[in-house]
Amino acid sequence: MGPHPRLAEAARRLRLRFGPPAPCGGERPLDLLVRTILSQNTSDRNRDHAYAELRRRFSGWEDVLAAPEGEVAQAIQGAGLHRQRARRLKEVLERLQRERGTLSLDFLSELPDKEAARWLLSLPGVGKKTAYVVLLFGFDRPFFPVDTHIARVTRRLGLVTDRGDPHDALAPLVPTGGERELHLHLIRLGREICRPRRPRCAACPLLDLCPHGRKETQ
Repeated sequence: MGPHPRLAEAARRLRLRFGPPAPCGGERPLDLLVRTILSQNTSDRNRDHAYAELRRRFSGWEDVLAAPEGEVAQAIQGAGLHRQRARRLKEVLERLQRERGTLSLDFLSELPDKEAARWLLSLPGVGKKTAYVVLLFGFDRPFFPVDTHIARVTRRLGLVTDRGDPHDALAPLVPTGGERELHLHLIRLGREICRPRRPRCAACPLLDLCPHGRKETQ
């Protein structure tokens, strides 16, 4: 199955609307994994505050590994579910140290795509969205993470349904090589225009491609 024509056209229009995204900041994959774990079920603001506080209190991941779980939880309490997240972070670091002897995900660059994804998905608390974010932004691998904004937009576009995993449904439809840009643009569209409530359908560049939007504006 090749790229879906509607999704390819959506990608083209969103690039015209939003322009090319800024280059990646070169964040280390393990840093990205920690940040993404902290982002689960919370806002970007809460995630960023918790991550900044974690880095302020601990000079490196080795210090997080050595610290009592309660101290880690206290540092990240701004993200919510801080005890559960602290336990997961400690478990991830402990496994890396045990299996690899170093706190780094760089070894994933040597693995095939599916094997790298499988290893990340075997970590506690890491689902497809988190794993695919690390692979896409940390290793430039052809994965397409789906967050709540992307799920909502693509559902309204008629590309996925409420049933099943949207990652599995969208993966074969995304234009190869355009994963990062489309991921960022769909999130921006979902935040600014295709909002959960009272979407601004009349202002959407994808209106004529969207069954939900056409219905809303009739």
